[in-house]
Parts: sequence; structure tokens; C-alpha cells
Amino acid sequence: MRIDLHTHSNVSDGTEDPAVLIVSAAAAGLDAVALTDHDSTAGWDGAAAAAAEQGMIFVPGMEVSCSTDTGISVHVLSYLHDPAHPGLRAEIEKSRTARLTRARRMVELMGEDFPITWDIVQQHVSDGATVGRPHIADALITLGIVSTRSEAFERVLTARSPYWVSHYAPHPARAVALIRDAGGVPVFAHPSAFNRGAVVGGAVIEEMIDAGLLGLEVEHRDNPEVARVELRRLAHRHGLLVTGSSDYHGSGKPNLLGENLTSPETFEALVSLATGTHVG
Repeated sequence: MRIDLHTHSNVSDGTEDPAVLIVSAAAAGLDAVALTDHDSTAGWDGAAAAAAEQGMIFVPGMEVSCSTDTGISVHVLSYLHDPAHPGLRAEIEKSRTARLTRARRMVELMGEDFPITWDIVQQHVSDGATVGRPHIADALITLGIVSTRSEAFERVLTARSPYWVSHYAPHPARAVALIRDAGGVPVFAHPSAFNRGAVVGGAVIEEMIDAGLLGLEVEHRDNPEVARVELRRLAHRHGLLVTGSSDYHGSGKPNLLGENLTSPETFEALVSLATGTHVG
């Protein structure tokens, strides 16, 4: 089996509709795929229906945006949790509201130097999606200010930019605990993605493990190979699952479906640990 446990649709910052993403996954030769949109489960139904048509296994998931006390961004993948769990839903809604407020303020600041408006940004947001920096990046591309999303993040949307605005996000250990309470399987996404900015050290990871972390996303293009070696040791030491995935975003990023995979044995173990919902 070819299993990819990290993809994004246009419900968050991907470019393909959930059903289209599943068709793309089938064309890429995948047997099972997880949809893990940022802080949203709105794409689950469409993806599940498409997977049934394609004869694929669909894994409901979500990528929870988190932040440490020192402001370091951390993402936690949640698999097979109960989407109606009140604690997790409330925390996600709080975070989504904060991201929306942050996005509006960043656009206001950019509007002092560029011909960008909130209305222009919203033209790049799919129904039901929360406005985020990728949508602002798409607006900047349309306006000819940058050529790609990558350039937008490097030049305009970086935390070092004068347009940067922080926002609320749960501590990763809290997110892990809420995911476990919701019957889900929490996996630390791309933990050594140094090219994205600062990454957390051992103390935060220990907090996450104490809170119930069950896996590390090791096989990911943003984890350098030398870091993957240490991550595998860490996983072995704590009995954590080791997953692999593409982090596919359609045309929004160069990541290709199936470029990294999760083993069938790990997938079986992950599914057995979940009590919130089931694979499709």
C-alpha cells in the first residue's frame, strides 16, 4: 500500500477542491490519503465521497496550528478525532478567529505600501475557508507584487516583515491533550523544518509526549536527513509512530503526492489507536 498522511485542499491553503485532491491522489497511485487542512474538517465529506468512488482509503485528519510561549510555530497533525468534540472545536474556533483578525490587520498594514485590499484577498478564499497568509500571498501574486507564494513568504509575509502580526494559537502540548480527548491520534508535523524558521527543542517535545503525543512525521521534505536520524532515535526511545507524507498543497507548493509515505504497519497501528472516528 502507498499511504500519504498529510495533504491540504482549498478548504485551507491548498489549491484543489477536496474531491479533486482525492482524484489527484488516485492518479498518483496512492491507496490511502489523509486530508489534513489547517484547523478545519470542512473538507472531510467531499473527500470521503470521492475516495469511495476511487476505491481509496480516506483518513480524516486536521493540522492544528500551535505556538509555544516564546512564539515558535508548531503544527500538530490530528488523525481520526471526533470533529464534534466540544473542547477541541472550541480551541480551533478560537484560533481561527484570531487568524482572521490577524490577516485583516496584516492586509491593512500592507495596504499602506501596496495596492492590496481585503476584498482582493477574499477573492482567493474558497467558501468556508479561513483567510490566512497563503491567500494574502495569492493576492500579492495577482497584483504582480511577487511571482510565487514562496517569494511572498520570504519578502512580505515573514515574521521579520514590518507587516507581521502575531495571533493566538494553543500551546502544542494543549493541542495534543485535546486531540487525545477527542479520540484522535496526534503526530508532530515536520518537527525539524528549519527552513521554515525556529523549531522547538527537547523540552517542548517532552511536554508534548507527556500530554500524549503518539507520533513524529519524520519522512518529510522539510526535515533534513541528519535530523531524520535523530527523530527516528527519539521515536524509538519513546515508542512513537514514525510517519511519512508529502504535505501536498496542489499548485501552492512544489510538494508532490506520495513523495514520502507511511508504512502499512505504521498506518495499521495509527488506526488502531484512534477512537474518535474511522477511516473511509
